[in-house]
Amino acid sequence: MKLGKAKSSKDDHKRGDEPAILEMEDLDKKAMRLAGMLEPDTISLASVTAVTTNVSNKRSKPDIKMEPSSGRPVDYQISITVIEARQLIGLNMDPVVCVEVGDDKKYTSMKESTNCPYYNEYFVFDFHVPPDVMFDKIIKLSVIHSKNLLRSGTLVGTFKMDVGTVYSQPEHQFYHKWAILSDPDDITAGCKGYVKCDIAVVGKGDNIKTPHKANETDEDDIEGNLLLPEGIPAERQWARFYVKIHRAEGLPKMNTSIMANVKKAFIGENRDLVDPYVQVQFSGQKGKTSVQKSSYEPIWNEQVIFTELFPPLCKRIKVQIRDSDKVNDVAIGTHFIDLRKISNDGDKGFLPTLGPAWVNMYGSTRQYTLMDEHQDLNDGLGEGVSFRARLLISVAVEILDTTSPEIICSTDVQVEPVSNISESATGKMEEFFLFGSFLEATMIDRKIGDKPISFEITIGNYGNHIDGVSKSSSVKKKKKEGENQEEENELIQNSSEDEADEDADLTSVSSTPPMKPFITDRNYFHLPYFEKKPCVYIKSWWQDQRRRLYNSNMMDKIADKLEEGLNDVQEVIKTEKAFPERRLRGVLEELSIGCSRYVTLANKDVNLAGRTKLDRERLKSCMREMDSMGQQAKQIRTQVKKNTVKEKLKLAQNFLQRIRFLADEPQHSIPDVFIWMMSNNKRIAYARIPSKDILYSVVDEETGKDCGKVKAVFLKLPGKKGFGPAGWTVQAKLELYLWLGLNKSRKDFLHGLPNGFEEIRATKMGHGLPPVTLVYDMKQVFQLRAHMYQARSLFAADSSGLSDPFARVFFSSQSQVTEVLNETLCPTWDQLLVFDDVELFGEATELRDDPPIIVVEFYDQDTVGKAEFIGRTFAKPTIKMRDEPYGPPRFPPQLEYYQIYRGNSIAGELLAAFELLQIPFDAEEIRRALIAVHDFAVPQIKVGQGGRADLPPLEGPTDSERGPILPVPLGIRPVLSRYRIEVLFWGLRDLKRINLAQVDRPRVDIECAGRGVQSALIQNYKKNPNFSTLVKWFEVDLPENELLHPPLNIRVVDCRAFGRYILVGSHAVSTLRHYIYSPPDKSCNNWATAAKLMNGYMVLTNGCSQARSSPSLSSRTFSRPAGDVSVSLEAEPPIRKMDTVVKLDAMSDAVVKVDMNEDESDKEKKKKKKKKKGGVEEEEETDERVLDWWSKYFASIETLKENLRSQEAAQAEAEEREDLEIAAEAADIRPDDLHLKGSKMKERFKEKKSSKQKRSQAADGSEKRPPKARVDELVVYNRELESEYGNFEDWLHTFNLYRGKAGDDDEHALDDDRIVGRFKGSLCMYKVPLSQEITREAGYDPNMGMFQSIPHNDPIHVLVRVYVVRATDLHPADINGKADPYVVIKLGKSEVKDKENYISKQLNPVFGKSFDIEATFPMESMLTVSVYDWDLVGTDDLIGETKIDLENRFYSKFRATCGIASNYSMHGYNIWRDPMKPSQILAKLCKEGKIDGPHYGPGGKVKVANRIFTGPTEIEDENGLKKQTEEHLALSVLNHWEEIPRVGCKLVPEHVETRPLLNLDKPGIEQGRLEMWVDMFPMDMPAPGPAIDISPRKPKSFELRVIIWNTDDVILEDDAFLTGEKMSDIYVRGWLKGQQEDKQDTDVHYHSLTGEGNFNWRFVFPFDYLVAEEKIVISKKESMFSWDETEYKIPPRLTMQVWDADHFSADDFLGAIELDLNRFPRGAKTAKQCNLDMIRNEQELPTISIFKQKRVKGWWPFVARDENDEMELTGKVEAELHLVTAEEAEKSPVGLGRNEPDPLEKPNRPDTTFLWFLSPLKAIRYLVCNRYKWLIIKIVLALLLLIMIGLFLYSMPGYLVKKLLGA
Repeated sequence: MKLGKAKSSKDDHKRGDEPAILEMEDLDKKAMRLAGMLEPDTISLASVTAVTTNVSNKRSKPDIKMEPSSGRPVDYQISITVIEARQLIGLNMDPVVCVEVGDDKKYTSMKESTNCPYYNEYFVFDFHVPPDVMFDKIIKLSVIHSKNLLRSGTLVGTFKMDVGTVYSQPEHQFYHKWAILSDPDDITAGCKGYVKCDIAVVGKGDNIKTPHKANETDEDDIEGNLLLPEGIPAERQWARFYVKIHRAEGLPKMNTSIMANVKKAFIGENRDLVDPYVQVQFSGQKGKTSVQKSSYEPIWNEQVIFTELFPPLCKRIKVQIRDSDKVNDVAIGTHFIDLRKISNDGDKGFLPTLGPAWVNMYGSTRQYTLMDEHQDLNDGLGEGVSFRARLLISVAVEILDTTSPEIICSTDVQVEPVSNISESATGKMEEFFLFGSFLEATMIDRKIGDKPISFEITIGNYGNHIDGVSKSSSVKKKKKEGENQEEENELIQNSSEDEADEDADLTSVSSTPPMKPFITDRNYFHLPYFEKKPCVYIKSWWQDQRRRLYNSNMMDKIADKLEEGLNDVQEVIKTEKAFPERRLRGVLEELSIGCSRYVTLANKDVNLAGRTKLDRERLKSCMREMDSMGQQAKQIRTQVKKNTVKEKLKLAQNFLQRIRFLADEPQHSIPDVFIWMMSNNKRIAYARIPSKDILYSVVDEETGKDCGKVKAVFLKLPGKKGFGPAGWTVQAKLELYLWLGLNKSRKDFLHGLPNGFEEIRATKMGHGLPPVTLVYDMKQVFQLRAHMYQARSLFAADSSGLSDPFARVFFSSQSQVTEVLNETLCPTWDQLLVFDDVELFGEATELRDDPPIIVVEFYDQDTVGKAEFIGRTFAKPTIKMRDEPYGPPRFPPQLEYYQIYRGNSIAGELLAAFELLQIPFDAEEIRRALIAVHDFAVPQIKVGQGGRADLPPLEGPTDSERGPILPVPLGIRPVLSRYRIEVLFWGLRDLKRINLAQVDRPRVDIECAGRGVQSALIQNYKKNPNFSTLVKWFEVDLPENELLHPPLNIRVVDCRAFGRYILVGSHAVSTLRHYIYSPPDKSCNNWATAAKLMNGYMVLTNGCSQARSSPSLSSRTFSRPAGDVSVSLEAEPPIRKMDTVVKLDAMSDAVVKVDMNEDESDKEKKKKKKKKKGGVEEEEETDERVLDWWSKYFASIETLKENLRSQEAAQAEAEEREDLEIAAEAADIRPDDLHLKGSKMKERFKEKKSSKQKRSQAADGSEKRPPKARVDELVVYNRELESEYGNFEDWLHTFNLYRGKAGDDDEHALDDDRIVGRFKGSLCMYKVPLSQEITREAGYDPNMGMFQSIPHNDPIHVLVRVYVVRATDLHPADINGKADPYVVIKLGKSEVKDKENYISKQLNPVFGKSFDIEATFPMESMLTVSVYDWDLVGTDDLIGETKIDLENRFYSKFRATCGIASNYSMHGYNIWRDPMKPSQILAKLCKEGKIDGPHYGPGGKVKVANRIFTGPTEIEDENGLKKQTEEHLALSVLNHWEEIPRVGCKLVPEHVETRPLLNLDKPGIEQGRLEMWVDMFPMDMPAPGPAIDISPRKPKSFELRVIIWNTDDVILEDDAFLTGEKMSDIYVRGWLKGQQEDKQDTDVHYHSLTGEGNFNWRFVFPFDYLVAEEKIVISKKESMFSWDETEYKIPPRLTMQVWDADHFSADDFLGAIELDLNRFPRGAKTAKQCNLDMIRNEQELPTISIFKQKRVKGWWPFVARDENDEMELTGKVEAELHLVTAEEAEKSPVGLGRNEPDPLEKPNRPDTTFLWFLSPLKAIRYLVCNRYKWLIIKIVLALLLLIMIGLFLYSMPGYLVKKLLGA
C-alpha cells in the first residue's frame, strides 16, 4: 500500500537504487515512500499496486479483473491478395489458386498455359469467433492445374499456415511475400513453385499500415521475401510428428443411467457409460484412435502420425477425448499442446518432445445432461469449471531423410499401435494432502435464495461427491498404489460428520457444513463464520512431478516481482514524479539477482531421475534463458538514464513476457483445485486455483505464491453465464487459506494462518487428524474510516448518458453506502463513512501488517428496479494500532486513485483514502475482564479519558443541508487554491434528435467543482449553430495538485417551451491539465538561447526535410530573436555543401544559411538511380508538356518510400549503435574507443551508400541533366491529415457529446453509437492573480481573455473542392469477390453521386476526379466521402466512408485550406492553386501575427521578424519570358514558417492524404483506404482557377512486333517414321501475358534433325500500356454473363514457347521463356553464347527495357523443368523485338507471318522439311534415295539372289523328275 509520500527532496539525490518491493518491518520507513515530492498530496493510481503489494506474507493478492475474456466471439477479417505465381512445376499448365481459411474456399480465375500466372486478386474472409478458434484456423493456398466446371483439376502444391502465425507478425500481416508450395502427396518432390501474396489478419481496433501501393517494382528476389516468420529457415524439411495416446482416467458419465439400467436388464452386466476415443488435430489434418467401448479408464496405446514440414507454421496440436455416440460424438475434454513450449529453436535447442506425461482436461461440470449448456468448455473455449479427465500422452518429432528409398511419400495421417509404457514412467505415486480453511464468506449474491450454503473443494475427482468418480465396472482395486478412489468416494458422502477408516487412516472432508446465510444489505448475504472457521481437507494420490511446478513457481515469483516493479515505474512516470530511472534500476537489479538465484536453485535438480526428455531439456533452456536475461538486465541497468527510461522500460516488459512464457509448464502434474459454492445440492459459482500456486516446498522460492496464505477469492458463474453483466457481479467473496503438499511433510500446514486459534478435531479419533474447525479466541476491534472523496470517468448507466452513482464499501461482513449524486459521471461525494466495531480475528501485529482488503462497488441508482452495477475496485487500509500516535508520516492518510473495473474494462477511477484504527479498551471492557479474572463483582470503574476519545475526533456535520453526512476531514482533503477557467464557446454541431423532436434552442452549461457558467442561448440551431458571445469565465477553488483536479462537465440542454429543459448530451473533460495556461518564459528570451537549449547545437540540414519532419518545433520555444538569421533557398550554382553546423552563442547575430543545392543534387541522383533501375522515365519526360499531375504524384510516392527506407536504415543504425554500447559496456571499453568503433561502422555504412550512388551515377555516364528535369513534388501522407496536425485542434477543440448507456462490450468500441453531437470550443485555466504583463500587450481585448486574435464565428460561404485520387484494398461487395465502386460526396444538404462513372470489378480503383461543392460554415461543415458498390439490381451497398471536419481545418493556424506547394509556377502541371499568391499569404500572416515584415530587399532577400530568407527572384511565364517576382521569396518563408518565433508553425503543404474507409456494420475494421485531398476557398475572396486535372492517365497504345528468325538446339522429341531417327516438327508460339486469346503461332518446320528451325515469321501484338505504373491495361468481359468489361493491369511480359507438332496426338510442349519487357536480359550475339545462365543469374546480368531500346535482336534460351525439377535448356530462339507507338504503326504497317505489307522472305529450309503424306514421292526421293542408296542396292541384290534361289528350289524337283524319267 502506498502511504505518505512527504519527504524532502534532498535525500532523493543521495539515495541510490532501491529494491523493487520494500520488505520492511518498520512501517514508518515504508511511509517515507521513495521518490516522493514536497507537495503534501501527491497521488498514485494505487489500486493497481495497493492491493498487490505485500508487507507480511500471511495474505496473497486478489485478482482485480473479473470477467473471463477468452471464449468470447470477436470480429476478425482476413484479407489475402494473391498477386502471382512463379516457377510452377509442370508443363504448359492452366493454374488456379485456391485460398482456404478454415472451411471457406475461394478461387482465383484461371490463367491459360503459363507457369507464372499473374492474378492480383483480393479475397476477404469475415469471421465472428473467439480468438482461440480464429488463431487455430489454417490458411491454405493451393495451386490447381486446369480446374474447370467438369473436373476438379490436379493439385500442383499447397502451403499451410495458421492464422495465429500471421497475427503474431508485426502489423499482423505479411506483405508481398512468396509462399513455397510443396506437394502433400509426394514429400520427396521438393519445391513445386511459389505464390506471391499479401496476408493480413485484422481484429477489432487493429489498423493495418499498408505500405504504399503505388507503382510497385516487381521485387524478383524470391528467396529473400519468403512467406515465413522471422527466424524460420527457408529450406524446411519434412518431419513426422508422433502423438502417442496411452490411456485415460477419471472420465465422466456420458450417458443417462436409465439407458444403463435397460442395458443391464438385457445383458445382465453393469457397463461404464462412456465410449471414448481420442481425436488429434494438427495443421488442418485429423487423426482418430480406436473407440474403447464402455470404459471409464480406457487404454489405447496407439500413435497418430502427421507428416508436415518442420518447423511447422501451425502452433498448436489439439488433443480431444470424444465420446462415440450413434447420433453425434461429443467432446469430453480438450487439451492444446503449444509446440513453442515443447521445443526450442536456439542453437542448443531441441525438437518438440513431450512426456510421457499426464495432461489434465477441464470443462463443464460432470453431471451428464442431454443438452449441456457448457459444452463449449469441453471444446477448449473459455475456462473449464470442473475436472473432466486426464490423458497420458507423449509427443515426438523425427526429421525425415527424404532421399531414403523406403520412405512413405504421402502426408496422410496414420494410426498405429504402440507398446505399453510402464507405470513408473510418469513418476512415483505419492499421497498428497490438501487443507483449506474458510475464514470469511461475504458478498454472496442474494439471487441464490436463502437455502443453506456450503462450499466444496475438489482436486481432480477427489473430494467431488456429487458427480465425481464414475464407478468402473472392471473395478481394479489397486490398494498398494493407493488408488482407492472408489471406497474413498463412499466414505465422502457424509462429509462433515465424524468419520474414520478402520485403519485409522485419515479420510477426507471436502465440504463445509451447510449454513443459512445472513443478510448484509440489499444485494448480498454473508455466512456467519465469526469465531469458528470451518476447514476441509482431502487426501489424493498423484504421480510426484512437483519439480515441474517448483520450476514454474520460481519463475512466476521473479515475474511477479518484475511486473510489480514495472507498474511502479510506469506509475512514477505517469504522475510525473522524480527519478523514475532510479526505480527502474532497482527493478532491473532485482531481476538480475532473481535470475542468478534461479540458476543456482535449478542447478540442484539437473540430474534428478524420473524426468522426461522435455523436463531435462526445458530445465537446461530455462537456465540458459534466465542466465542471459540476468546478464542483459545488469547491462541495461547501467544504461538507464533519465532520457532512456521509456525505451528501457519496454525492454524490461519484453523480459516479463519471456519469463511468463517460460514459466508456463506444458506437462501437467497435479490438477487444479476447484472451489464450488453449493446451495440446495446445486453448483452455483466457482473459483479455480492452479495447484502450483498453493503447492508447498521447503525452499521458499519454490513454494506457490498462495500456499499457506490467506487469499481473497471471488467466485464467478460458470461458462457463458459469466459473460457480460452477470460476469461483472461477484457471486461470493471468500477469505480462504489453502495448503497443498506431500502427506508426509504436512506438519506445518497451519503455519500461515493468522495466529490465535485453537484446532477442533473430529472427536472420536483424537490426534493425528487435521482440524474440522478453527476457533479464534483472539479478537481485535477496529473502526474503519472510508474517506470517499470523488470518482471520475464512470460508465454511463442511464439513457441520458449520465449516471446517478453511489458507492458501497464492504469490509469484513459490514457494508455502507455513500449518498446518491444525480446525473453525473464524476461524482464528488466528499463523504466519510465510519464502520464501528469491526471485529477481526488474529494477532494485532499481524493484522497491522496485512489487513483484509476493502471492496468498493459503484452502482447507478434507478427510480424503478434494482440499482445497476457500474464497477468495483479494491483497496487496503492504513492501520493504526492502539499504542501508536496518530500523526505523520503515516497519518492522516492521503487520497489516492484506485482504478475501477467492470469485467475486464476500466470503468473509471476513485479518489479515496481508507484508515483502520484500533479501538482502545473502554471502562466496561476492563471491568468485564477483571470479573473474568477475579470472579468478583467490581463496581463501575472510572477510567480516565479512555474510550473513543483516543481515536482522532470526527468533525461533526458542518453542512446543514446534507444532514448527518460527515465530510472528508481537513487533513485529508486536498489543499485548494483559486483558479479562473475561461471558456471559449464556438458552436454546436450535428446534434441528433431527442425523443423524435429536433433540437432548436440549445445552450451549453459548463460545471467544475460546483461552480460553472452558461453559454448564450442559440436562438435557432438550424439557421446558425454558433454562439453569439464567444468567451465567458468563472472562478473556482481547485486543488493545488494538478493530478487531483476534478473533471469539468460540459452539458448541452435544449430549452423548450414553458421553461422546460431537456438534456441533449454531455461530455466530461477528465484531465484539465492540458488546458492550464503557463505564461511565456521570460528567461528564454531570444531565438539564440532557445536554440542553445536544444543541446547547444542547431544542426540545419537540407532545409526541406528538416522542416517536414518536425511540426513540433512550434511557437512555444521561441519568443523574440536577437539577431538576423538568414535562410537561403536559391537553386543556381550546383555546389555540394556539407551540413552547416552553426554554434549559436547566446546573443550573437547568427546568420544561418541553409542550402537547397544538396537537396537538389540528391534528387538528381535519385532520378538517375530510378532511371537506371526501371528505365521507366523516358527521355522526353524532361519536356514540360509531358509532365502532368501524376508525374508529380508518382515522384512523391518514390520519395515517401525512400524516406521510409532511410528511416528504417537510421533505426537499424541506432540499434546497432546501442548493441555496440552494450557490448562495449560488457567489455569495459572506454567511451573514446567506442567512438572509433562507431565511426568505423558509419564509414562502412557510408561506403555502402556511396558505392550505391557511384553505381547509379556510372550507369548514366557523364551526361548532366538540366536542373529543370526535377519534378516538383507534393507530400503523400500515409494516414489522415488530422493525425499529422493534432486533429487541427490548435485552438478550437471538439468535444463529443454522449448520451445513452455505455456499451456492455469489453472495449469502448461502441461509444460511437452514443455520440449525439459535438461541442466546439476551448478551455483555458490559470491561477487567479495573473501577472500584468500579458494584459498590457498592445491590442489586448479584455473581452476575449486568453483567446486573443481569434476569427469571428459568423457564417461564411466557402467553395469546397474535393479531389479523390484513388482507393486501395476495398472490401469486396459482390459474390465474385470484386466490387464496382463509385464515389459519393455529401456536405450538409448537397450530395454528389458519381454513379454513372463506376469502375467495373475493381478493388483498387483509380478515380482521379475532383468535385466542387458550395457550403456555408458552420451549418455544413462535416464532409462525408463514401465509396459505394454499384449493383445492376437492388440498392447499392456502402463499402466504407470517411468523415472530415472541414471547419477545424478552415480555421486552423496550420492553414489547411489549400496546401502550400514547394515551388511557385504560373503555368504547367505545378500551377499555383490558391487564389492568393504567396506574397499575399505572407503579408496576411505577418499582419495577423503582429510580426514585423515582410521586407523584400535587393539580391533576392526577404526579412521577416529579424530573420532573413533568400531565394530566386525570376519566373518564366507561358511564353518563356522571364519576369521579376517576389513570390519565390515569399514562398520560401511560408515553407519555413515554423522557424518564425512566437507565431510560427508548420503550414500544411500541398499533399495527398490517405484515409481509412469505415463501415458501421463492421465497427473498427478498415474496409479499404482512400487517397484524396480537400481545398477550401472563401467566396468573399477572388475565385480560384479551374480545378487541376487529375483524371487517370490514359494508357498509351503500342504495338510490339516480334520476328522469330531461327531456332537452334531444340530437343528432338519424335522418332522419324520409317527410320526411327530422332527429330522434331518445330513451331514457336508467342503471346503477351493476359492476352492468351491472342496467341500467335509460326508455321511448322518439319523434320528438324538437328534442332534447327528457320521461320522468318512475324508476330504482332497491339497493347495499351501505362508508362508510370509499368502495367499493360486490358479490358475484357470476364465471362459470357458479365454486364460490362473489367479492366486489368498486368506487368508487360512476353511469353515465347517452342512446341513439337503432332498430327494425331496433342502437340508436345518443349520449352518456354518469359521476358519482362521492362527488364529482361540482353539477347546473346550468337547461338553458342546463349545459355541457361541468362535465366539463372537474371538478377546479376544487366537488363534492358524495350520501352527505351525500342529495337532488340538476339538469341534467348528456351527452358523447361525435368523430372527432378532442374531447369534444362530445351532450345534457343533468335528473335527480334521491335516496339512502335500506335501512330508509328499506322504510318508503317506490317503484316502478320510473312504477309504484306513489308513481307519477310521465305526461310531457306533444307529439302527435308515437308509433310510426308502430302508428297510421298518426294519423301521417297529424299528419305530413301539420298541416305540409304548403298543399303538399297545391297537389299535389291540380296532380293534378286533370294528369288533366284527360290525359283531354283521351286523348279528343281520337276527338272529332276524330267531328267530321271528322261522326258
